Amino acid sequence: MPELRPEPATPIDPVLPESALKGLGSRAFGVYVHVPFCATRCGYCDFNTYTAGELDSGSSPQSWLDGLRRELELAARVLVVPPAADTVFVGGGTPSLLGADGLRSVLDAVRDVFGLAPGAEVTTESNPESTSPEFFAGIREAGYTRVSLGMQSAASHVLKILDRVHTPGRPGKAVAEARAAGFEHVNLDVIYGTPGERPEDLRATLDAVLAAGVDHVSAYALIVEEGTALARRVRRGELPAPDDDVLAADYEMIDAMLSAAGLRWYEVSNWAASDAARCRHNLGYWRGDDWWGAGPGAHSHVGGVRWWNVKHPARYAALLAEGGSPAAGVEVLTDDDQHLERIMLELRVAEGLPLDVLDGPGLAEARAAAAEGLLDASALDSRGRAVLTDRGRLLADGIVRRLAG
Repeated sequence: MPELRPEPATPIDPVLPESALKGLGSRAFGVYVHVPFCATRCGYCDFNTYTAGELDSGSSPQSWLDGLRRELELAARVLVVPPAADTVFVGGGTPSLLGADGLRSVLDAVRDVFGLAPGAEVTTESNPESTSPEFFAGIREAGYTRVSLGMQSAASHVLKILDRVHTPGRPGKAVAEARAAGFEHVNLDVIYGTPGERPEDLRATLDAVLAAGVDHVSAYALIVEEGTALARRVRRGELPAPDDDVLAADYEMIDAMLSAAGLRWYEVSNWAASDAARCRHNLGYWRGDDWWGAGPGAHSHVGGVRWWNVKHPARYAALLAEGGSPAAGVEVLTDDDQHLERIMLELRVAEGLPLDVLDGPGLAEARAAAAEGLLDASALDSRGRAVLTDRGRLLADGIVRRLAG
């Protein structure tokens, strides 16, 4: 088991067991970098993010970047022979607040430690309001190959409920600027099911997404997370909770409109115009590959061992400045854990789950689900794979529970 303690008092290095390191480099390897900074806090968000007013003088983009460099150096020691990164994903938070120069420094730090594999996919998330033509030109020149922009909605009243600060037309303009800078792959994020969102609002959002000409769309049902401002408003009765029937109808509209425009689902919440447009980094999560997550609160997984960092940026930077590990906890996945996660994650992708992963009762449930129209019967028989149907995607969590037993 890796020697990872919640908040070490003395500097330690985690040590991965030989079983975890075995095969490292034969599987796809990704690097995730968590940027914890945001200009404002969105009411629905429970991510590990902080506004300037929530941080003390010990936390800054520079101290975070110093910590990041130290953690990546730690990664090189832990992994012994660190593989080149097939994918890099800079998320948050709002990475674009770092500016093009800051994001260049982030990628340089990853490149210095791991190197980038030929044809590596390098993505950064961005808020449309903190981007510009110069920003996109700068990160493209630095080596980024893909941009993911947060749109959420084209309706002003929906954005207001979500506490989003961008103007409705800005995401489309940002897409055009990214394209002009040479980005072939651009994603827009959409949230559906917000209280007060009407079918015509969602349709207008999707029209704006398609008019922008992106080759990838992520669409997520709004989840009311405990501890958020949105949860407090729902609890007080100011807003209704999202309705499951409305969410299902919204999802069907999203899938129909995106499919008609040539974007096909490849994961329950993601659509792409081609195989090349798929997010390879996220596919690594769904396929159980290896990745190092660097930054406050980031999670990592290597060879069946998972660990996660302390959340607060000041504590994160301080631990690394002292020569220690920022790891807050560790989990060694059992065979049963890995079996369940494989079913849960691989069933979500369009290629589906190989039937040989299932035991006898699970296989029987798969055949029953196919008879109910939840799994593709032809894929089950001809390809030996459990593939969700359109209706099955709406009930994916329940199907996972059935197949896992």
